[in-house]
Amino acid sequence: MSDPRSDRFVRAYLKTRHLVLLVELGRHGSIMQAAQAANLTQPAASKLLGELEHALGVTLFERLPRGVEPTWYGKVLIRRAGASLAEMDAAYQEVMELMSGLRGRVAVGAILTPSTTLVPAAVTLLKTRHARLNVSIEVSSSKQLVERLRAGDLDIVIGRVVDGSIADEFHFEPITDEPHSLIVRAGHPLLGARGLDLAELARQAWIVPPAGSMVRDRMAALFLTQGLEQPAETVSTAELPVVTTLLLGSDMVAPMSVELVKPYLDSGLLAVLPYELNLRMDVYGIITRRHHQLSPAAEAMLGALRETATRPKPTARVTYIKSV
Repeated sequence: MSDPRSDRFVRAYLKTRHLVLLVELGRHGSIMQAAQAANLTQPAASKLLGELEHALGVTLFERLPRGVEPTWYGKVLIRRAGASLAEMDAAYQEVMELMSGLRGRVAVGAILTPSTTLVPAAVTLLKTRHARLNVSIEVSSSKQLVERLRAGDLDIVIGRVVDGSIADEFHFEPITDEPHSLIVRAGHPLLGARGLDLAELARQAWIVPPAGSMVRDRMAALFLTQGLEQPAETVSTAELPVVTTLLLGSDMVAPMSVELVKPYLDSGLLAVLPYELNLRMDVYGIITRRHHQLSPAAEAMLGALRETATRPKPTARVTYIKSV
């Protein structure tokens, strides 16, 4: 049963300008800068903030010598205000697109491997059914994508929920995991190495994902558990075109999902080192918000993703060259 005080606060008191101010305070950490961004005077912004704190009976922002910092209560309201504004922006966009004949839009986020495999195939399937539907795709880490989903900026994410404290906010449909191998160019000197081990690999130049990614963390743990220093020569990037270009033009190695570079393996441009990396990621899947009604466009995209995910997948042709 809903709290009548909450209903009164939301329906009779809370205004859009309160939401806008909360979001801008979260972005800028300054009443003056937030007021400018919200097209308010500083006294008006201070008054609105004071009204909110009085109505709720809590302190939302600590006043500091240089700006303001949200309390736990403030962080909750900033996140919820951002999601509310994102929903209204999505509603406006949906109405405008219906009027112009685009027939809706859907925003999808994906981690790297499904962004090059599952998502394009699902979009292709979707377009055969809804040619005028507008699809946007964002590629990033699971953590960043889930935060964007949580804020209402994305409708669907293909990735992992890595923060257990917020897992109950989402619905997760598992798809598959990502076994990783060490990928190199065809003709790489290590393809014919005798007794290849991790100590030898540590002396190579590596291409690794950015700090904080699951692959980067697990590779670091792998070297650490074997008493080895981390590779000294590294390039950090998650951009697939950059990774493949670097691999093709150098003797660098990269821990990657075989599925991600399947066309390069099939064509013989890249190869898999004969070393068992034993590096597997947690299962990724389709993530949506619980208790949130998807738009018709997002529902159609969700259906295409589910259908594509259940199709049999062609396997990459992987040839290990035995050491001599």
